[in-house]
Amino acid sequence: MSFHFLQALYNPEIPLPKDQNSYHELLSNEDFISIAPQVHQLLNQQNRLNQTPLFFQKVMKEKFNETFYQNLFIKNQTLQILLKLEEEKVEVIPLKGVFFSERYFGHLGARSTSDIDLLIKPSDLERVKTLVKSLGYIDGEEYIPDHFHYSFSKKLPGSPIPLTVELHWDLVKENTAELNVTEFWDQATFINSSHYIKELSHYHTFYLMCLHAWRHNLDSPRHYLDIVQLIEVLHKEIDYKKLISDSRSHLTYKRIIRTLSFVYERFPHLNRVKPFSYKNQKYYLREKEHNNNRSKYADYIDYQFLSYDSLKHSLVEVKNWLLPSGYEITTQIGKQEKEKVYISQLISLYKKRFSKVPKLFN
Repeated sequence: MSFHFLQALYNPEIPLPKDQNSYHELLSNEDFISIAPQVHQLLNQQNRLNQTPLFFQKVMKEKFNETFYQNLFIKNQTLQILLKLEEEKVEVIPLKGVFFSERYFGHLGARSTSDIDLLIKPSDLERVKTLVKSLGYIDGEEYIPDHFHYSFSKKLPGSPIPLTVELHWDLVKENTAELNVTEFWDQATFINSSHYIKELSHYHTFYLMCLHAWRHNLDSPRHYLDIVQLIEVLHKEIDYKKLISDSRSHLTYKRIIRTLSFVYERFPHLNRVKPFSYKNQKYYLREKEHNNNRSKYADYIDYQFLSYDSLKHSLVEVKNWLLPSGYEITTQIGKQEKEKVYISQLISLYKKRFSKVPKLFN
């Protein structure tokens, strides 16, 4: 989708579209619909929603309300888990989700979410698993060596999609970085009168969202909006020198540079809000030339294997790509493959990958 409209949300020098066709095109785009609640919230805060057509306002309002009620339910479910952990004196930090929406977008319904992400300490994992199961959640995946989270799910009445809880003890794959999660814990603060429920510092929230956006290769405009919103809200509190220093120490430097280079290319007004002098020009070129299958494939290779700060970590990712776990295969080609033996799963995965090769020459 075109980012021109999203740029207009943050840059007053860019006017909103005046023709109705532009708004019809936006509403026909699935990526745009996925960020409709954020768009509604931003336009509403700026008193510019009435500058858009009524049919557009109606859809934005509907999506915002849907997200609000869904998030209200998820927040209630999250609080049940958090209160249980508080009672059992287990420290926990909610990640992203409904609290992120309230804290940085200003409303519970401003940003959609579909699961519950919680950061816990590795020593508490088995204990928290038991507590989560006691609330009706069941194991959602096999254990994956060197991974950094464990999932549970619970069927919801009237919904084909279960509610997922992910317990994180790290923020990236343990064998592809040297991230010191202890720093995140040490700078987190307790929420309200709680003695065990914490929230990340603004700085570490920004760091987390950059890593999260990278992990998804910024494949959705919501990743861009998350980071742009944080920069807009926290520009005085984000220390880029510290971020670069920390990322070099944690061996996440290339991931941070890649992510922020793309964001600043898409939203150049950020250079006035919070200058970022560490941008990598090759990612600027990638954004401008990312219009054919071969350049997209080259970008995928760069993301998948060359976003690491050490050769060792790149080789680990090559190995993971060639011989992924059964769980990772099913997430890429569908749960229908879950019952097959590993070699059959692997063959199905390679068939899917190689089926895309002819498109490189179109």
